[in-house]
Amino acid sequence: NDISKKPKRSSGNISFRGVCFGYPSRSEAPILNGLSFDARQGETIALVGGSGCGKSTTIKLIERFYDCTKGQILLDGSNILNLDVDWLRRQMSLVSQEPKLFGYSIKENIAYGDLSREISFDEIVKAAQMANVHDFIQQLPLGYDTTVGGKGQQLSGGQKQRIAIARALIRNPSILLLDEATSALDTASEQLIQDALDEVSKNRTCLIIAHRLKTIINADKIVVIDGGQNVEEGNHQELLARRGQYWKLYNHKN
Repeated sequence: NDISKKPKRSSGNISFRGVCFGYPSRSEAPILNGLSFDARQGETIALVGGSGCGKSTTIKLIERFYDCTKGQILLDGSNILNLDVDWLRRQMSLVSQEPKLFGYSIKENIAYGDLSREISFDEIVKAAQMANVHDFIQQLPLGYDTTVGGKGQQLSGGQKQRIAIARALIRNPSILLLDEATSALDTASEQLIQDALDEVSKNRTCLIIAHRLKTIINADKIVVIDGGQNVEEGNHQELLARRGQYWKLYNHKN
């Protein structure tokens, strides 16, 4: 196996094949028990399920912070264990529930998304526009030079989230991982972020871990995880029509 395999750029096809995993500290209680699903290039896939079902664990496995104990995770047909881990992580960007901004300017916070090269100001503005945050930044007295995080400008959750999305876009990832990225926001902020995500998900594979099911109604495919397995998949309408697990979750949470 060639561990240093570095294709030029990933197409963003992800496949989970019978993936099993338990955290080392709780190995007697596995989280994933043969999880299988496919995310094809450019698709938006939402993972849903009860708390602790393993949704967020899938993202940690894709990024190789942990490796599965059984089964395989494939990227464009190659087992991710055989790919150079730095290259692998450069193919994707994560936006997490509580984005961390550093005590620097907004400009530097966005550029931080790709430390492998010099980022031009034009690129920073373009990423901010795609993330629906450029207009807000322009209204600040110091614009992109405004210091945030630490003792800087205090931003709302929605503003932070959109800056984090801009930061995620700077490296132009083929895969966008969104872990509960819209769960702590008011409706207006959520709509701004939803519009931004609709824009940035074009031509990218997006994997969304969602608590609020109304945010993933437009996903190409929804995968319902229960007992560490894929128990149901389809789009929103198909799954509601089946009146199964998703239907129960949807009616319980909305």
